[in-house]
Amino acid sequence: MEDVSFIASKLLWAVLRPNTLALVMAVAGLVLVWRGHRIGRWPLALGLGWYALVFMLPVSTAVTLPLEQRFTRPATPPVQVDGIIVLGGAVEQELTDAHGIPALNGAAERFTEALVLSRRYPGAKLVFTGGSSAVIPGGATEADTARQLFADIGLPPERLVFEGESRNTWENAVLTRQLLNPQPGETWLLVTSAMHMPRAMGCFRGAGWQVVAWPVNYTTGTNPRLWYNWPFPTRLNQAEAAMREWAGLVAYRLMGRLENWFPAP
Repeated sequence: MEDVSFIASKLLWAVLRPNTLALVMAVAGLVLVWRGHRIGRWPLALGLGWYALVFMLPVSTAVTLPLEQRFTRPATPPVQVDGIIVLGGAVEQELTDAHGIPALNGAAERFTEALVLSRRYPGAKLVFTGGSSAVIPGGATEADTARQLFADIGLPPERLVFEGESRNTWENAVLTRQLLNPQPGETWLLVTSAMHMPRAMGCFRGAGWQVVAWPVNYTTGTNPRLWYNWPFPTRLNQAEAAMREWAGLVAYRLMGRLENWFPAP
């Protein structure tokens, strides 16, 4: 069942991702109008409308900000931390395989913050969880790249734990909990992008593990100067990434993986 839901989610998102869907609608509408079918005006208007709205209005901020503001770091950092959990999603695995060195994307703060925390809490385990999100498995995983990166940095191997079988956030939570068997009273920090934190926290709670949110990789803020800070293509990607998170929250709730539609502190 997990395999079916994983593949279905990949296929659905490939078809329904906003930027691609809007482009397909616009092209289909243009073709219909070109051939004299007035009904083509609707998909053309909807498709171009998406791009126009993201260009002119702070749409990307509107769909992103509620996600990024949902969880904040503790006002007073914990004195004692037993472990630091870093979620995958920051590795460009194909580029890593092509060039033989770790290639990171815009979520690289997951790694940099993990290194900062590992120094702040020298007795804590540093856990990386992330396999491969490819539909056809095989080859290196994000955990393999993280292992190489942490080794190059010089982190003691006895502090490191890697989980390389998970394909999505739900499996991150379930498989990591099975691997570590956390005990009551322990404090574990969860490091992931602020936009992704609501779904991640909901998954770990659904797996029976109360962790402490430690968000990184913010992409916007309440200051209006930040709303148009990124170029148009980046804002398109930002809006699409946020829409993916909203869709993921709905899907995970319907599958029973989340206790709430929008997990909160």
